[in-house]
Amino acid sequence: MNTFEKGNTVDHKVWMYLAYLVVSVGLTVWVATTLSRNGLVFLEDVFDDDRLARAVNHLLVMGFYLLNLGYVTVAMRSSATVPDAGRALEVLSTKIGLVLLVLGVLHFCNVFFLGRYRRGRLRRQQGQPPLPPAGRLPIHPQHPQHPPAAPQPGLA
Repeated sequence: MNTFEKGNTVDHKVWMYLAYLVVSVGLTVWVATTLSRNGLVFLEDVFDDDRLARAVNHLLVMGFYLLNLGYVTVAMRSSATVPDAGRALEVLSTKIGLVLLVLGVLHFCNVFFLGRYRRGRLRRQQGQPPLPPAGRLPIHPQHPQHPPAAPQPGLA
């Protein structure tokens, strides 16, 4: 008997797992390649060093693959009953949707933290303080814009 069949009926869950792996790995490779190619320009601006930008780009891609493919592997198992192809597609779409959300969150985190690093580097280059002022200084009565009050007679 074929491992993909139970008696005379096709095991929809096995086909769902195979489709999940193909789509998830395909999406991961496509997104990683696109982000790597287009993100290199951004990283070169962030680090102001082409060699460092290429190295960080490679490390980010490797981390991206490890995190996302690890998630895909852990999330592959489903306890849902899959009696027919319709239910298999529903479970599959939920799983693919979660993979896409993980891809989006990873991308957002990378851009957010690299953007913060870039802003800090630009501030240091421009000589601006790293933090905004925490408050205002008190105005002293001897301030040039506020001349001292004239003495009142009889109070000296």
